[in-house]
Amino acid sequence: MNTTTSTQTDAPGAPHRADAHDLIRVQGARENNLKDVSLELPKRRLTVFTGVSGSGKSSLVFGTIAAESQRMINETYSAFLQGFMPSLARPDVDALEGLTTAIVVDQERLGANPRSTLGTVTDVNALLRILFSRLGQPHIGTSNAFSFNVPTVHASGARTIERGNQKAERVTFTQLGGMCPRCDGTGRVNDIDLTQIVDESKSLAEGAITVPGYTPDGWYVRLFMESGFLDPDKPIGEYTKRERDDFLYKEPTKVPMGGANMTYEGLVPKITKSMLSKDKEAMQPHIRAFVERAVTFTTCPECDGTRLNAPARSSKVAGISIADACAMQISDLAQWVRGLDEPSVAPVLANLRHTLDSFTQIGLGYLSLDRPSGTLSGGEAQRTKLIRHLGSALTDVTYVFDEPTIGLHPHDIARMNELLVALRDKGNTVLVVEHKPETIAIADHVVDLGPGAGAAGGTICFEGTLDELRASGTLTGRHLDDRARLKPDLRTPSGHVEIRGASTHNLRDVDVDVPLGVLVVVTGVAGSGKSSLIHGSLARRDEVVTIDQGAIRGSRRSNPATYTGLLEPIRKAFAKANGVKPALFSANSEGACPVCNGAGVIFTELGFMDVVSTMCEECEGKRFQAAVLEYHLGGKDIAQVLAMSVTEAAEFFAAGEGRTPAASAILARLADVGLGYLSLGQPLTTLSGGERQRLKLATRMGEPGGVYILDEPTTGLHLADVEQLLGLLDRLVDSGKSVIVIEHHQAVMAHADWIIDLGPGAGHDGGRIVFEGTPADLIAAGSTLTAQHLATYVAPT
Repeated sequence: MNTTTSTQTDAPGAPHRADAHDLIRVQGARENNLKDVSLELPKRRLTVFTGVSGSGKSSLVFGTIAAESQRMINETYSAFLQGFMPSLARPDVDALEGLTTAIVVDQERLGANPRSTLGTVTDVNALLRILFSRLGQPHIGTSNAFSFNVPTVHASGARTIERGNQKAERVTFTQLGGMCPRCDGTGRVNDIDLTQIVDESKSLAEGAITVPGYTPDGWYVRLFMESGFLDPDKPIGEYTKRERDDFLYKEPTKVPMGGANMTYEGLVPKITKSMLSKDKEAMQPHIRAFVERAVTFTTCPECDGTRLNAPARSSKVAGISIADACAMQISDLAQWVRGLDEPSVAPVLANLRHTLDSFTQIGLGYLSLDRPSGTLSGGEAQRTKLIRHLGSALTDVTYVFDEPTIGLHPHDIARMNELLVALRDKGNTVLVVEHKPETIAIADHVVDLGPGAGAAGGTICFEGTLDELRASGTLTGRHLDDRARLKPDLRTPSGHVEIRGASTHNLRDVDVDVPLGVLVVVTGVAGSGKSSLIHGSLARRDEVVTIDQGAIRGSRRSNPATYTGLLEPIRKAFAKANGVKPALFSANSEGACPVCNGAGVIFTELGFMDVVSTMCEECEGKRFQAAVLEYHLGGKDIAQVLAMSVTEAAEFFAAGEGRTPAASAILARLADVGLGYLSLGQPLTTLSGGERQRLKLATRMGEPGGVYILDEPTTGLHLADVEQLLGLLDRLVDSGKSVIVIEHHQAVMAHADWIIDLGPGAGHDGGRIVFEGTPADLIAAGSTLTAQHLATYVAPT
């Protein structure tokens, strides 16, 4: 059998056909608010996507291009493997061509598990454990002996080998781990204040347990009352010693209940397992408030917070233990590793040097490996994810970044820009969602979405170069060269809050007086000690409301109405107007459509293939029972109200039959932060990072307090949105509040009444106050990095 292979060649001098695929083509993208978007993106170039928050940037870049690339890669695996992988639905788009492998570096926080540290999430701890297991003196064991997540296990017993003449023999087994036995490798021990979890004047039936979720008619308390160990009608204060021990500390015991055997356990170990084993940053706000009130966390006295047992701390390399190494600033640790010359572990040392140098290169050299991953800011987490890609030999891949300049001082943005350009110059396609003009300036290609947000966005307003954007007349083009002006009239402080001897993290016995009744901006390079000073010294004081960068957690069932508490007064208003229960007007409660359980859509699992979602035919996507939609308030049913925008709802609840003052107050705050276009029932999962940040700001503004602390409120905000934020901050101060903002944006600095600048560098090169005074005085002094960058941003008067 003859096989003929024909090869079609291009004409001499003509470009090779393989080189013709130099564009990523998107046709008819309709994810979220995108309106049949079609565009062509150049490969091996740096493209920046701009537009107001909520205009559709993330929907296009992450929800369409990156999502389809990752979905198609997953399809190359076997059906068996796909069954273990997350199922990714195909984006709502007509066609995508020219895709390459996408590597996503997003803003999502790293895991907040209390056992997760910067060293574990970057695998540096694993390399250090190998190093110490080979070179550490005295030698104590394998790499597990240096892991704070592995306990030491001892076992002994008889073993019988069924071979020939069976013979039983005595064996012992020891697995040496590095976990501190006192704190279970968490570095902290806790002490529970019993007065905060039990009201001893009440019985169980009267609600003696004051832990969130432990209601008298709830399952947890029923188990206590029906266990047979306790009298449910007897006040806790009258319990005998035996009853008290059974109530608070009894070991897990099987008890019959409701025809089944249930596990009964004392209250203290029960809440220790269910609540205290979790990281506080990952808890719901009311649970976190309870834990902070009822539990005192202190550094473990046995391991001194290192998480490691005595043997692991005793083994050293060049006079340094693994606990010492993890506590060192990474830039110092990198220098220590460079001083080691051991041919037997050369590959480990080379890998360590590269990874630690990457930390310094990306501007995170001020951190330490024992830093809990849940405490990293959004910008720090994103840069940590980037570390594994620095120096990678991969080319012709698509790197997708979501605001990589978050948390960066203007001085640090230049370094990040160099990294983005370096990735492009290796032959990669770099797609960046960004608002900062310094990063937009390095783009080879700019895509501007808008013109507005939400339903008013989702279209391409501009494509082209930076100079063409400036002349385009779009909202981004008009604001690209914005420069701030210093305020001619500054507010006079009404008092001061004294901070004395602050020494959290890298702070060096800092003394500072923070003015009250004015807008104070705390600035400095990343890692200079801003958050340590403000959060560590002020955030826990009375009358202080802290609005940090913590991520909003919510499922598809969560929306702005549920998150802000707006749904509660709306439900009550509907119930009062119609003489029925408020629970009927919740799609997560009695009013839910019985077919889709209030989801509005029905999901069909198809094994390893895409999950198919179809609109519920029973409720037509409205999520409520038909009978519930018969009830009206001001001529609208509950589904129609949840479909309203914030602006429309504000008018509806302000007057007439729908007048509801409690709802109006919340809607006013949402409008204040620029979310007037959001619909009340829009799932939180569809909101952009900037929208979530502002939603959180609007919610926390409703809390009573005289001092507001805002941590980088410009995150995710377009240049035009910053003006609206400054107006909101002014209104807060003018209403008698004291506002303290941790911020890098020069427009916010220029608008301040008082600036506190920390530095001069990061880590142990920072931690000091390098300037206190007005913005004008800071520029005049010109002595700090902040002063230099602010001077170039402020328009000459």
